[in-house]
Amino acid sequence: MRLIGSAAKRTSSPGDIDTVSDPQGRDLPLDAHLHTDRSSDSDVPIDAYAAAAVERRIAELAITDHIDFDPRWPNYQPDTEERERVVRMAAERWAPLGIAIRFGLEVSYESAREDEIREHLATRRYDFVIGSVHVGAESPYHVSRVDRWVAGKSIDEIVAPYFGEVESAARSGLFDTLGHLDFVKRYVSDHLSPAAFAARLDLYDPILRALVESGTGLEVNTSGLRQAPRETYPGPAVVARFRKLGGERLSTGSDAHRMDWFAHGLEDGYRVAADAGFEDLFLRRGAERVAIPLPARFRRR
Repeated sequence: MRLIGSAAKRTSSPGDIDTVSDPQGRDLPLDAHLHTDRSSDSDVPIDAYAAAAVERRIAELAITDHIDFDPRWPNYQPDTEERERVVRMAAERWAPLGIAIRFGLEVSYESAREDEIREHLATRRYDFVIGSVHVGAESPYHVSRVDRWVAGKSIDEIVAPYFGEVESAARSGLFDTLGHLDFVKRYVSDHLSPAAFAARLDLYDPILRALVESGTGLEVNTSGLRQAPRETYPGPAVVARFRKLGGERLSTGSDAHRMDWFAHGLEDGYRVAADAGFEDLFLRRGAERVAIPLPARFRRR
């Protein structure tokens, strides 16, 4: 199995990119998950990402700022009209420099609030929508209670609340892609290793089958490479399993909230996609679903 991320040790061939010394991607067609200062947990102006994209030759960006439907969460009822105005104007400014910018969204999915989410998405004009399950203050995975939650439980019992919500998101058909499928790895990393998750692909199968059945894409989220799991969300074995079950749509994003996270680990994310047998990435551009070919250096030799 190929090692990825900061743990990787690789001898570069001509044309290869050394992602150990330069973890931020270059010469890539897409980063499909980015947060700007329109999200509560980011302070990055959209133009800063666009300038970095010019420098690193990342051709297309999806700006996917957060929206929450729980009034206790920080991105409840954002000014979506202003968000769209900022993104569309940036798209106009940067298009002459070869950077395409899409107006996206990352929804904090909660099954209890699915009707509210559906209504919001039906009345807004987004180019690309990610659905993700996050960990809030009331979650059993919150830092204040995770140790008590995992004590004496099997992996099945530990992940059940999170994976149950993720499966509901996958079955909803509301989203273009499912974000950071097993983000829970971050919160239980002191108790369960990534290898423990990879050894239990059966736990993922209901989610992956739901994605295939609903036509929803899967995201290879590279933020895990800079977090405790030190692998993508989900890891390579899960992405390969998705492909085997008939998955066709895959997106890749750095989930950046800071400038130095822009395109971080994307090279490795693209390799995870290629190693699983994908030749294209998926993106929606408004009404159009498009396949974006992986660069030649990722194609199987």
